[in-house]
Amino acid sequence: MTHGITVVPPGFGKLHITELLLDYTGTLSRDGALIPGVAERLTALARSVNITVLTADTFGTAADQLKDLPLDMHIIGSGRDKEVFLSRLEAENVAAIGNGRNDAGMVRMAGLGVAIIGPEGCAGELVAAADIVCRDICDALDLLAAPLRIKATLRD
Repeated sequence: MTHGITVVPPGFGKLHITELLLDYTGTLSRDGALIPGVAERLTALARSVNITVLTADTFGTAADQLKDLPLDMHIIGSGRDKEVFLSRLEAENVAAIGNGRNDAGMVRMAGLGVAIIGPEGCAGELVAAADIVCRDICDALDLLAAPLRIKATLRD
């Protein structure tokens, strides 16, 4: 049972994150391989939140790369599939992280949306939809591990 991550940025409203939705290709991985440091961070965060990876799996490696991690993975066909998945959850309790154009709707809908400017770049549409933009996935996951960083970034 997860407890969630709570933070109250002044002027933003209370965030109580119980679900973490992640893109794989370009967000958690580079050329299909998990980025160093991601597995350890996801394992630690899984003690607090439920983690789901939603991916088109461009390189066909996601299942193998993620097999030993405490998370669920779903293959999707489009960004709309990510939005439909999120719509089944309490959106205000979801943190969504991605780097691609197909992540924009999911990030916009989530209680906390984070864009990653990772090794494959980041779609401009996604940057406009995000609450926070990070230079890489490790920085983004560290925000959730140290939620006062979120407070500092989103406060009025």
